Amino acid sequence: MTPRLAPTAKSIEDVTLLYTISQALSETLDLKKSLYKVLEILASFKHMVRGTITILDPVRNEINIEVAHGLPRMTVQSVKYKLGEGIIGEVIQSGHALAIPRISREPRFLDRTRRSKEDRELSFICVPIKKGKQVVGALSADLAFEGPAELKEAEKLLSVVAAMVAQHVINLETIRLEKETLRQENINLRKELGNKYRITNIVGNSNKMREVYQMITQVSRSNATVLIRGESGTGKELVANSIHYNSPRAKGPFIKVNCAAIPVNLIESELFGHEKGAFTGAIKQKLGRFELAHRGTIFLDEIGSIGLDVQANLLRVLQEREFERVGGHRTIKVDVRVVAATNKNLEQAVEDGSFRDDLYYRLNVFPIYMPPLRERKTDVLLLADFFLEKYARENNKAIRRFSTPAIDMLMAYHWPGNVRELENCIERAVLLCEEGVIHSYHLPPTLQTGSESDTLPAWSLEEAVANLEREMLIDALKNTRGNITRAAELLRTTVRKFNYKAQKYGISFRHYR
Repeated sequence: MTPRLAPTAKSIEDVTLLYTISQALSETLDLKKSLYKVLEILASFKHMVRGTITILDPVRNEINIEVAHGLPRMTVQSVKYKLGEGIIGEVIQSGHALAIPRISREPRFLDRTRRSKEDRELSFICVPIKKGKQVVGALSADLAFEGPAELKEAEKLLSVVAAMVAQHVINLETIRLEKETLRQENINLRKELGNKYRITNIVGNSNKMREVYQMITQVSRSNATVLIRGESGTGKELVANSIHYNSPRAKGPFIKVNCAAIPVNLIESELFGHEKGAFTGAIKQKLGRFELAHRGTIFLDEIGSIGLDVQANLLRVLQEREFERVGGHRTIKVDVRVVAATNKNLEQAVEDGSFRDDLYYRLNVFPIYMPPLRERKTDVLLLADFFLEKYARENNKAIRRFSTPAIDMLMAYHWPGNVRELENCIERAVLLCEEGVIHSYHLPPTLQTGSESDTLPAWSLEEAVANLEREMLIDALKNTRGNITRAAELLRTTVRKFNYKAQKYGISFRHYR
């Protein structure tokens, strides 16, 4: 077996040097600071008298000193090289390292940094800094001449350091690009959210909805606390979004909290945060939603479901804009706008003693009432068309409209689930429909039977068949603009049968031309 050679003191020193440089490069994201540290370490370990890291400006073909050790600041700022000029220019142009045993005997050495006569007897090593195959700069050092073998070893060591510097530059550039990409994505997302939650994107043109738009416009420009009231499914969260994204706080965070979805014993911790060890399971400090919403807006949905103990802390935040974390003693100041929403009767809750009256008055600064869908029947078709277009696009279906009986059903239903129920209903109809028109039989059974509203008649089998035939005849005439021949072809029947059925149901083709 070949005996292993024991590591020499010099090799151990070189490994230590490289390890120290590696640590220095990983300590900071400041490029100049890390490069200065590299030169300081080389000066300490290798007794480097002078050292520079130069960077090529590819636009001007000019080489500038980025950082230096042992040179006056004025010299660093004033000295520049052209590509191919001097030893440094030659190294950057060729991409190959150069080692000069004695500076005084090298005619290519320009000495723009004005070394003394003693310094001119030093060795000079210059190695390229490469990003892949591209040379971006050079690392150079003035060292005491110790012989050709030592000079060659020093050149190899500096080449390794240059490679480490190059990788550090690449890493920093990658981080910078990622941060810039994230910043741009954040800007684009905020623009998208701003467009998505413009007031004009809330669908509805009824008188009651116009009042809502006017109130949103008035309150958005202020910092007033807003209480959005209305039944479940009326679009309270959409109003909260519009208030935030049309306010001066639009660039700040928008934090949403569904108070009803958080367990009673955790709601205080979620809102205000907690300190490490505040309770069993609090293994580390946690920021509350109010802290996360600093300089932005917090939306407290289902505010009526929080307990009396949390209500006291919430009142303090609304009045003083300050709180303490659970288990903490430091008072935290926050700049947060509060938008709350509830479908409960808070007045009744105040009377029952389950909701603090002072908190109620503090929340009820600017109330906005969202009307239920049954009180804005003129918006039903507008909303239905909006959801039809949305889900037809999402499911790649060419569905253009609703049939007349389907429209009648949508208008006759009382919509206890409000806009949310209507949206779910249209999404289901789009998934079932394989034609270009949504018919009554695509709608949920509740709408077809009218069992929940008593507004639709209970049809016999003959009446249901007749209604379906009439609906299909009308749709065919609409699609063909009153052309009986084409309408009959569309229904795969004869013109004679089509005319017979049309006369039976009192349908005139002239009405559709």
